Amino acid sequence: MDQKRLLAAIAISIGILLVFDVYNRANAPPPAPVTAQAPAPSAAVPAPSATALGDTAVTAAPDAALPPARRVAVDNTRIEGSISARGLQLDMVTLRDYNETVQPGSALVRLFNPRGRADGYFAQWGWTAADNRTRVPDNNTDWTVTGGPLAPNAPVVFEWDNGQGQVFEAEMRLDANYMVSVVQRVRNNAAEAVTVLPWARIRRERTPQVAGFFILHEGYVGVLDGRLTEVTYDAGKKEATTRRGPAFEGESTGGWAGFTDKYWLTALMPQDPNTRLRHSFRHISDNGVDRWQSDIAPTAPQLVAPGASGELASRLFAGAKEVHLLDAYRQTLSIQDFDKAIDFGWFYFITKPFFYAIDWLFKFTGNFGVAILIFTFALKLAFLPLANKAYVSMAGMKVLGPKMTELRERHKDDPQALQREMMALYKAEKINPASGCLPILLQIPVFFALYKVLFVTIEMRHAPFFGWILDLSAPDPTNLFNLFGLIPFEPPAFFHLPAWALIMGVTMYFQQKLNPQPPDPIQAKIFQWMPVIFTFMLASFPAGLVIYWSWNNLLSMAQQWWIMRKYERKKALKA
Repeated sequence: MDQKRLLAAIAISIGILLVFDVYNRANAPPPAPVTAQAPAPSAAVPAPSATALGDTAVTAAPDAALPPARRVAVDNTRIEGSISARGLQLDMVTLRDYNETVQPGSALVRLFNPRGRADGYFAQWGWTAADNRTRVPDNNTDWTVTGGPLAPNAPVVFEWDNGQGQVFEAEMRLDANYMVSVVQRVRNNAAEAVTVLPWARIRRERTPQVAGFFILHEGYVGVLDGRLTEVTYDAGKKEATTRRGPAFEGESTGGWAGFTDKYWLTALMPQDPNTRLRHSFRHISDNGVDRWQSDIAPTAPQLVAPGASGELASRLFAGAKEVHLLDAYRQTLSIQDFDKAIDFGWFYFITKPFFYAIDWLFKFTGNFGVAILIFTFALKLAFLPLANKAYVSMAGMKVLGPKMTELRERHKDDPQALQREMMALYKAEKINPASGCLPILLQIPVFFALYKVLFVTIEMRHAPFFGWILDLSAPDPTNLFNLFGLIPFEPPAFFHLPAWALIMGVTMYFQQKLNPQPPDPIQAKIFQWMPVIFTFMLASFPAGLVIYWSWNNLLSMAQQWWIMRKYERKKALKA
């Protein structure tokens, strides 16, 4: 296969992927218009409707007849918040380690908010009366509290007596990070058996704003019976409408499920990995408002005999998707594939090891940007034998350029004869024209794996480099069209041409000059414009990725220049 045609095909393919990514970000469709939906069929776990369990509408004011609810503080070194003793809801959680922006004094990230707010997002624990006669707690139930605040090694017990002989209890424990363990228990002191269904749920009162990237999943996520399950909000809404019920429902032994954002996760799971539960993802449209719910419950209601008790032991994760923390939970709590809450994508087997390597280097350098540069240099060393072979071939192709041009002129009317002569020339000079593609082929998975690391791992969020780069996971904020901030003018998004993108384009241009030029005029023009095209394409990419590409170009140029000089000296000695 002709080397230049293959190189052009690879370059154009990468360009198409990059153009699609930029277009997807700029033209992500808004949420679909809300349409009325028939009420969900009766289910054991309350659906996310405004009236479920005595809920009031989101826009409605609190019931003035009820006194203010008691709140129990939740506190450790990583989160602060509180639990409402009315309705048993964990509805206020703030992450102490994360700010909204890189600006000094930026507010901390607020993960959970109470119902009644436009951004309502909370966890709740409760029961359903499967026998239709047992009085169970609802959203207006005021629980008796023993202990508080909820902190590591300081559990809190919530208790409520229904006046019919049953006592409901929820014991909560908090670890040093983002995990809350809850044991729901009902003691039956009556003379008759009761049948109840304990459940836990996470509710979102609105559809959140998603990033809209095709390489990033946001919505419902879980690992159920060993299989990764992902449902977007758009797909969930369509499925719930079609099924007139849960958008997704399935049983799993162990596992976990909940809502994932780009950097944050809320998920429910059993404490015992051998417990089999039913997991559901629900949607309902309520007066033009999309409401969402992820819930867990036993596969069948619990029959609690007189003098006996029934319980459900579950866990709630509500926090940042830190790689090492999720790995630790997976190991210590036997939560299957909990690290897959981070969307490492198809190149998981490459992306995650890349993250570990860069994170290890960060511990020595204190700078993720420097860690990426060192890691790139290490990759160059690892692939040095293959790259040397490829660059030797490219150097030979450049030296043979005049002879190949002469052959094309001599056999311009006889393509078959030209092909025979060129293959004979390659064989005589011991050159494999296709081997020059190896550097590009090797760089493709590396590029996408690093893109994923920079894009989806929270460790890269707000990680600075040097100078004006304060966040490696965000685009370079400078812009040539306002002279890098000297002119008080904010150009349109299309005219975003930052400094690091220009550096990348320049290095790509000079690297191209070291390569043999295509004899075909059309191919030559395509290659001449590639640095310009890629400069604009990568302008809106994470700064860390553009820095990697620029540094990789410089290393490739140095390696290629050295090999070409060595090859030319070797050819001169033979002559």
